[in-house]
Amino acid sequence: MEQSSINRLERQDPEIATEACNFSISLIPALLAFAVLRPLIHNLQSQSLILPLFLSACATLCFHILLCWYLVFKANFRIVGAALAIGLSYCLNAVILALYMRYSSSCEKTRVFIFSDIFSCIKEFFSFALPTVVMFCLEWWSFEILILLSGLLPNSKLETSVLSICLTISSTHYFIPYGIGAAASTRVSNELGAGNPQAAQLAACVVMVLAVTEAVIVGTILFCCRYVLAYAFNSDKDVVNYVSELVPLLSFSIIMDSLQSVLSGVARGTGWQHIGAYVNLGAYYIVGIPLASVLCFVLNLRGKGLWIGIMTGSAVQAIVLAIITVTTNWRKQARMARERIFEGTYSAGNRSV
Repeated sequence: MEQSSINRLERQDPEIATEACNFSISLIPALLAFAVLRPLIHNLQSQSLILPLFLSACATLCFHILLCWYLVFKANFRIVGAALAIGLSYCLNAVILALYMRYSSSCEKTRVFIFSDIFSCIKEFFSFALPTVVMFCLEWWSFEILILLSGLLPNSKLETSVLSICLTISSTHYFIPYGIGAAASTRVSNELGAGNPQAAQLAACVVMVLAVTEAVIVGTILFCCRYVLAYAFNSDKDVVNYVSELVPLLSFSIIMDSLQSVLSGVARGTGWQHIGAYVNLGAYYIVGIPLASVLCFVLNLRGKGLWIGIMTGSAVQAIVLAIITVTTNWRKQARMARERIFEGTYSAGNRSV
């Protein structure tokens, strides 16, 4: 019921709020499956076993499409069926990857498992995990605050609909640079751990070029399709026209999001999660959201002002992370990574004795 109250606070239609509440509750099992799936994915990524991940994702996608169609239309579970399909698809993907790790010869040397190491490594794990969680949450929560603020505008239904469409497009695209950033995180961390600072630096440069090139292409396509883009979500003429006005800003925002997501991946691979958390805090909550509020409510730019503010936050985040990456002493980072590896090996050896 709290979810429904939140949606009503955003001045959404009561029927939409109720459906969102049902979907959120039904999505709880998917969270549990996702919690198992993510460690499996990162384990294989760290070993550069990308093909099994790709094949597993393709098989899961085919299964998900059929299952979702059946639960939504044939079983008539509607929105609840869509949520259940997501959870079951995550479970299938996790099972496939777990079986691969258990029986594949590619994982033979990484299947050694010492149960006692779990508790001794929790402190070290949380030192990296918590800043990473904060790093991601601060960014995503800022977009949720953006939608919440749009509900305070006079014509809130139009503003919320337009911003939701732009946010959906941006979020859908985000997984492309996020995947590149994940590859950067794995590559950079592996090269630093192997004592190859030049290779780590090269990997950071390559993924930045890839991310910017891909974002420019996507941004250009969106700009060229700005007058028909909103028809994929809404047929209301006011919404379509408003979205066409925001698409130039959306195109620039996609470029900034691509760059910052890749740089965030480099930061994770270098062990700078805590720095990334501070950067996100400053970029979105000291610069982005206050600027969005001023542009929206004081200068009366409405939804356009909200998007400019949050886009500025993304730009600040990308610029700061770029400066940190460019000024990095890669040799020093490689030495520190090697020291952490040897410390961990020495500690594990003492425990085994």
